[in-house]
Amino acid sequence: MRIRRRRRLRESDVRVAGQLQRIIVRIVWAGVVVLILIGLGTLGFYEIAGDNAAWSDALYMTLITISTVGYGEIVPLHSITDRLFAGLVAISGLGALTFLFTSLSVFFLEKDLDFSLRRRRMEKRIQRLRQHFIICGFGRVGRSVARELHNTGRHYVAIDIEADRFEENLDKFPGLLYLHGDASDDDLLEAADIEDARGLFAVTGDDSRNLMIIITARQLNPNLRIVARAQELRNVEKMSRAGADTVISPDFTGGTRLASAMVRPHVVGFLDEMIRSDKNVRVEEVPVPPDFPPTRVGDLRLRSPDYILLALREGDGAWVFNPKVDHVIHAGNTIIAMASPSGRAQIKAHLIEKMG
Repeated sequence: MRIRRRRRLRESDVRVAGQLQRIIVRIVWAGVVVLILIGLGTLGFYEIAGDNAAWSDALYMTLITISTVGYGEIVPLHSITDRLFAGLVAISGLGALTFLFTSLSVFFLEKDLDFSLRRRRMEKRIQRLRQHFIICGFGRVGRSVARELHNTGRHYVAIDIEADRFEENLDKFPGLLYLHGDASDDDLLEAADIEDARGLFAVTGDDSRNLMIIITARQLNPNLRIVARAQELRNVEKMSRAGADTVISPDFTGGTRLASAMVRPHVVGFLDEMIRSDKNVRVEEVPVPPDFPPTRVGDLRLRSPDYILLALREGDGAWVFNPKVDHVIHAGNTIIAMASPSGRAQIKAHLIEKMG
């Protein structure tokens, strides 16, 4: 269903683009015809005037004839042939100018209508999302977040104050859902359906704006998980107090990664290869539903080519690494596994099946 919707949206965009292209062609041809008529009219009126008028007089006579202004015949029209020529120029020019200005009006109206329809269609698609993520800021960091969410099969809505960032990356992010504006605005976050969202990323390049986004998002959805980006280390504590669950400083994490690449190169290489792999394998977490009955690990069939069970996070915060088959999983635990998107779905399906 989602693939068919995307195909229909692409076909609609192609049709709109084709219509705009045809309108542009019509505008160009109408302009060419008007210029040709001006040239022929100027030449004709110059010949009619003979030695009694200059080229500027002939051009002026052509313009007032085509536009039907009629300030007066600066070039005298004595014979029936001269007047027939002037009438033909007037009728042809009026038709060409009308066609030109009509095409220009349709072009601008079509662009505005296309923008309004696309925005309305996108807002409807956003309202149908559930448990999605909101990316506030679509710069380099925001696009990296979007790419990771896309690769792992998670839905998201991007918000940025610069509309060009979306237009420039539509080919790289097929089916991108986005809103243009300031992400700290209540109405914009509500348009992104923040009430049904699972999490929000405040990753603009401005710490003060990220701080306002955190405050606004926390007020609109107190249960929302918020991950923020801090350019300055001194702002990490401020963002945490404002309501961010996790605050990450690229400078700090970048330094940590550099050190890891030096002292544990094979581990870093393995993680990089895991991210670049076409299988999109990640270390994932799957929460155990609240109504889940106590069940042994061995009874859940948590072994598959699509995922590997690594650990359990229990309700009291304790970690159980590589749990044995007789270890009991309770409601509120979190399963940590290395899995592909299909493997993550299989784990969820096993938990739901056990509840049934």
